[in-house]
Amino acid sequence: MTQPPHDEPTAESPEELREQVEQTRHELGETVQALADKTDVKARAQEKAGELKEQTAAKATELKEQTAVKAAELKEQTAVKAVELKEQTAVKALELKEQTSAKAAELSEQVKARAAQAEEIWQDKAPGPVRDHRAAVLGVAAAVLVAGVLLRRRKK
Repeated sequence: MTQPPHDEPTAESPEELREQVEQTRHELGETVQALADKTDVKARAQEKAGELKEQTAAKATELKEQTAVKAAELKEQTAVKAVELKEQTAVKALELKEQTSAKAAELSEQVKARAAQAEEIWQDKAPGPVRDHRAAVLGVAAAVLVAGVLLRRRKK
């Protein structure tokens, strides 16, 4: 801003001069305020801290949203994996059930064969009266076994 020489009149009327003075005061006030703001280190530091606080809050909100999205994705993936594992477990259980059934059938056949062999041996080697009264002999043997177990319990 350049100032005119002092000997030249800058305003034609006192009213214009007042307006110029008022304008100059206003501009000078703004300049002084700007200089004061620049030299006020505490206020500038607080302003900068406020900006950083806002940035930090924004970043925290962004990270929180990202975390929520990631958690939802992981939850969905976990649910899918759980379903897959459940299906695999069911398939494996069916396979084991089939294997067990096959093994049980095989063992059942073996037991039947052994029972038939035992019956043949019984018929060949057991004395005639025992063969004729097989049910009675088995009943007596069972009764003796039960009596022995009861006597043992009583002694304890």
